[in-house]
Amino acid sequence: MTGWLHHLIIAPILLPLLASALMLAFDERRRVLKRWLSLGASALLIVNAAALLWFTSDAGTGAVGPQVYLLGNWPAPFGIVLVVDRLSALMLLLTNVLGFTSLFYALARWDRSGPRFHALFLLLLMGVNGAFLTGDIFNLFVFFEVLLAASYGLILHGSGTERTSASLHYITINIAASLLFLIGVALIYSVTGTLNMADLATRIARTDPGDLALLEAGAAILGVAFLVKAGIWPLSFWLPRTYAAAAPPVAALFAIMTKVGIYVILRLSFLLFGEASGDAAGFANDGLLYGGLATMVFGVIGILSARQLTRVAGHYVLVSSGTLLAGLGIGGQALIAALLFYLVSSTLAVSALYLIIEPVERNADEEDMIAGVAEPVFDDEYVGAIEEEEDETGVVIPGTIAILGGGFIFCALLLAGLPPLSGFIAKFAIIDALLRAGSVGPMNWTLIGLIIVSGLATMIVMTRAGIDLLWTPGEDAPSRLSLVEVAPIGLLLAVCLALMLWAGPVMAYLEATSVALHDPAGYLAAVANAAPAGGTRP
Repeated sequence: MTGWLHHLIIAPILLPLLASALMLAFDERRRVLKRWLSLGASALLIVNAAALLWFTSDAGTGAVGPQVYLLGNWPAPFGIVLVVDRLSALMLLLTNVLGFTSLFYALARWDRSGPRFHALFLLLLMGVNGAFLTGDIFNLFVFFEVLLAASYGLILHGSGTERTSASLHYITINIAASLLFLIGVALIYSVTGTLNMADLATRIARTDPGDLALLEAGAAILGVAFLVKAGIWPLSFWLPRTYAAAAPPVAALFAIMTKVGIYVILRLSFLLFGEASGDAAGFANDGLLYGGLATMVFGVIGILSARQLTRVAGHYVLVSSGTLLAGLGIGGQALIAALLFYLVSSTLAVSALYLIIEPVERNADEEDMIAGVAEPVFDDEYVGAIEEEEDETGVVIPGTIAILGGGFIFCALLLAGLPPLSGFIAKFAIIDALLRAGSVGPMNWTLIGLIIVSGLATMIVMTRAGIDLLWTPGEDAPSRLSLVEVAPIGLLLAVCLALMLWAGPVMAYLEATSVALHDPAGYLAAVANAAPAGGTRP
């Protein structure tokens, strides 16, 4: 990437920042203008992310491989660097697709439930994009704080006792995690003298054996901060309740939040504790494995015991995080590629589910739903069946029920991992990689069993919820469903359908991404060889 194309790397940070700052110049009565600004910015972010993915892959006609942007024109490790490679470009595209669809859905009414919604939404996108792009651990902390500060405002968007209570828990746990983040960063810096990721990768292998324990302690504390955000058990108690209390478009975007923690663990595990890291190689793999399996068990129990669809979705997020963490603990190029496919598919499906839950449960009072205090439940058994003697011939399914029912079934199949959709392809690829490993141990079989059980539990609960909330005859006519609500749900499900239809090329991209993660030489060389513009320091 040369010339103006090189500035595409910083655009995912600057574009939402400038758009949100511009919105603050207008009062809340200029709602239409703010909507167009935020939608335009989020649409441009998708185009930008797609371009970065193109240029960092073999399909790009320019430079191939990781690309580096030197902020302040200072070379690494002295200056701040942004790095985009296959993995970060993939996460950028996924984030901004979720951002656009969630923002579009919010136009139905949710952006009017509180002030500064669009500015906070774009600041959250800026923080998440920056976390995926930064090549420096301290600036990773900065972007984490930006996205968390914006998420505090968004999680409180609206009103209601339940939302406020859950938000306070969310804010408290994340402030504690931020403190751990700083402690871990300080310990790592005291040993290595640097926080640039590429520079750390070269210094860790040369760490004095006497300092190795301090380095691993810092990495462990840092890892706990990331694992809190990823939702690992037993640090996941806040997640289902918080996501259930959030407004639907906010919860749909929050589906990517746990994946930020997963991304950082994935990035640092291979970059700092890979095979070339000497005595520190493979640090905490066992912890990730056992913690991930425990998280899956907790998520499955939560899915089976949940009485609200929002709680089902929240516990499925935990199952997804547990699957990814356990897979990372086992490792292997084929398994990492399959996990990345699962990450994309499950995140899209959960986001679509959060958007579809609210219209499905719209029999509740509309004002209470906006306030977040009404949580319709589905019954433990099917009690609304049509009487056997009733003539069902000629019964017309209302358009709203048909659309919602079709989307709900699609989400259920995706989350359960039933063929032929992308959820099945992802789980099949994970199981295949686990069985093809050099030695198939008991942990491989445990993970396979939990993947199957979690899919079965999800299918049971989603079927029960669909019968009670959608297909049980009711006295009232179905609520009106607007195009603004249907379009983003359809877009997310269409992307999942595209993952199924083009699973081969997508998996090929992810396999190349896995190879690059296992051999970070290209990443390290790109950062080390990035020359300032003009060849001299400013």
